Amino acid sequence: MISMPCVDRNIPVIGSPKDGNASDKTINNELLTYISRHMARHHLEPGAFVYVADSAFDTGTQFVSRLPATYAECSRAIKEAVKSDQWHDIGAISESTGTTKRPPAHYQIYETTITINGRDYRAIVVHSSAHDKRRHKRIDRLLTEKRKELEAICKEASTSYFCQPDAQAAADKLAGAAIGSYHRVETQIKKVAKYARGRPPKDQSRQPRGYEYRPEIQIRQDPDAIAPLRLEAGCFVLITNMAEKSELGQWSAKRLLQLYKNQHGIEQNFGFLKDPVIVNSIFLKNPKRIEVLGLVLLIALLIWRLIERSMRKYIESTGQAIPGWENRPTKKTTAFMMTTKFASVSVVKIGDKRQLAYPLRSMHLEYLRALNVDPDIFTYP
Repeated sequence: MISMPCVDRNIPVIGSPKDGNASDKTINNELLTYISRHMARHHLEPGAFVYVADSAFDTGTQFVSRLPATYAECSRAIKEAVKSDQWHDIGAISESTGTTKRPPAHYQIYETTITINGRDYRAIVVHSSAHDKRRHKRIDRLLTEKRKELEAICKEASTSYFCQPDAQAAADKLAGAAIGSYHRVETQIKKVAKYARGRPPKDQSRQPRGYEYRPEIQIRQDPDAIAPLRLEAGCFVLITNMAEKSELGQWSAKRLLQLYKNQHGIEQNFGFLKDPVIVNSIFLKNPKRIEVLGLVLLIALLIWRLIERSMRKYIESTGQAIPGWENRPTKKTTAFMMTTKFASVSVVKIGDKRQLAYPLRSMHLEYLRALNVDPDIFTYP
């Protein structure tokens, strides 16, 4: 396992191999202690940084983390937000504009306070339009189970009664059974005539011998009960200790959500480190060699991310897009995209002299400007 705190979305600043069985809480505490001590040596106050993590931990450091659903306070906060229906709409926060089929997620937030181990924390309940499909499938399974249970009860009640009060009592019982099942049971009492066997005399009309009462039952989903359930499925809770008045102004709920969502860059970093093309071809037993390999990969990742950062900062400052895939202008360049653009560049070496086999194209020059690199780098390295 590799411990890798990052800044500015995905640039690693610290990295080290760890035991795969090590505790997240222990690693977090060690990291924060090291970072705080290092920043103190450079005369930076403890509140100069915010630690973003997915794991549960509790330190004096300013942090924002996702509260695990295993905490009772998580479901309580979500239910409170749904019940109050006082959402603050912040819209989309993604840099991507999305597509027609996959639009960017739309967010709503609700702020409250939760208590964990006797301490109060600021909680931000976030509802995302990009609902978790697994949660909705779980809801669908629950609704199917509840309907089957109701159908079994209704089948027993679907019989004839000798008087209307008995039939109505059975219908009322079914309505009570439907409470909490996310369904409604609609019943109508049908009066059914009962006739004696055989034909009536020719000079007489057929007269009923008596009447029976049968409840006609229909089971329908209750939209009012299901809507909060599906709304809760699209929610998660962010927890932070930044709850002072001065911090509320600096760290709004929207800014904290943006900070938390920037973690996707770290997930991409782990994808880089676990690339099967590299890792699967190497077998090491010695722990020291494994540690050295981890260091080499981290340095490579650092260079990779700094290349991306340099290009994106250039685009941000100039406002100019550069050729991307299929030479379409883009403002979201990647290091991999850059390497493909220079794959066709060939350098010919004759003695001590170096020269390009073919002149650089305008596309190459744009990338070199974005990287703040002189074109002579190929011939005068």
